[in-house]
Amino acid sequence: MSAGLFSGFLRHDRAVVLSGLVAVIALSWAYLLLGAGLGTEMMDMGGGQMMAMRPAWTPGYAALILVMWVVMMMAMMLPSAAPIILLVAALARNRATLPGTAAALFASGYLLVWCGFGLAATLLQWGLDELGILSSTMVVGNRALAGGALIAAGIYQWTPLKDTCLSHCRSPLAFLVRHWRSGPLGILLTGMRHGIFCLGCCWMLMVLLFVGGLMNLVWIAAIALFVLLEKVLPWGGRMSRMTNLALAAWGAVTLTSMI
Repeated sequence: MSAGLFSGFLRHDRAVVLSGLVAVIALSWAYLLLGAGLGTEMMDMGGGQMMAMRPAWTPGYAALILVMWVVMMMAMMLPSAAPIILLVAALARNRATLPGTAAALFASGYLLVWCGFGLAATLLQWGLDELGILSSTMVVGNRALAGGALIAAGIYQWTPLKDTCLSHCRSPLAFLVRHWRSGPLGILLTGMRHGIFCLGCCWMLMVLLFVGGLMNLVWIAAIALFVLLEKVLPWGGRMSRMTNLALAAWGAVTLTSMI
């Protein structure tokens, strides 16, 4: 195969994988925009029109909330994972593996971890709802809990665990060189490993969805944008540390407003 033809295949593979990622991300955001199966009256896009009463927590409603969380994680996290997924496709081509298949396996492993987080978040939401802490807009109504979550998120931005996980997320090539496993199962497990580091990097930010509103699209988009910037920008690591001040200050103001 000539060098030109091989280069053409690489460009084609990259375009196919990128198109697939864009389609999944767009469909995920569309699902949220349409109400995530809960009805458009649940969405908060600044107009303040929300449902007056929450449905009871039946198994069907719990499943609906779980799907909402999983799709939300896909919409928020896949953009920041796109660079390493594209790199996986290129690496697979060099190792005579179908790039699209390798990218899909890696992304599936990555999303499996976030599905686990979605399940935990669903159970947490259920518990908070049963305790009467969540409002009808899916926002934590307890100021002490909200302020504590903001301060905890700010502190977490400075921890060694955050730094370690973020360094893996910010260096896709170094991660693959160190953790790559061949074969379908190996690629899936590699994706899961990356998802674990990503979860360690971002889980506290996702908890803040309870503070700003689980169906507040502006808040969701703001957190997703922050996650993307801290992972891909050259100064993203410093930006991550700087946010601790804003989060801690916001939490302190929330707590002092109770006095």
